[in-house]
Amino acid sequence: MASKKEIWFATSNAHKVMEAQAYLKTVNIVIHQAKIDVKEIQSPFLEEIATFKAKYAFERTKKPIIAEDAGLFIEALNGFPGPYSSYVYKTLGCEGILKLLTGIEERKAFFKAVIAYTEDGDDVKIFVGKVDGKISRKIRGTMGFGFDPIFIPHGFSKTFAQDSVTKDAISHRRRAFEAFATWFHDQMGHV
Repeated sequence: MASKKEIWFATSNAHKVMEAQAYLKTVNIVIHQAKIDVKEIQSPFLEEIATFKAKYAFERTKKPIIAEDAGLFIEALNGFPGPYSSYVYKTLGCEGILKLLTGIEERKAFFKAVIAYTEDGDDVKIFVGKVDGKISRKIRGTMGFGFDPIFIPHGFSKTFAQDSVTKDAISHRRRAFEAFATWFHDQMGHV
């Protein structure tokens, strides 16, 4: 069996860590939560936010580290809340998003996750995962977190909060971690 590589994940969100661990353990990458208060810049780009967070976290841990930023992008709202999803969830919640969409038939949306990885604090690699879908008309389900109760992935009828098995298999975060793991193992094979 291949040896396992340990990496740290700079986040205070235990749900994100569990999602990452569930997938990465299947590919021999052990991930630990780095419980540090990670500063976050304001930017319209998830890539810039994740990169800043990774560099900031590396300076405090000096360990191979991942930082992640994600957002829900709603077409009818010109991509809002996008990189401001965490703040919007805390202030408006799922109910507020549904109110903003009152009377709007076109409900296309996507979740996007960006992972930034660094081993030295300078060279940062970016990995992106995206899942298309739509916003439901009401809150449905109690599993998951954030906007999961109002997001229905394309080709499915249940929200991420109603079907955690589907979410775990196709989520934006899962796809970003798959891209990371593929790159990581390729790099390890060439070291």
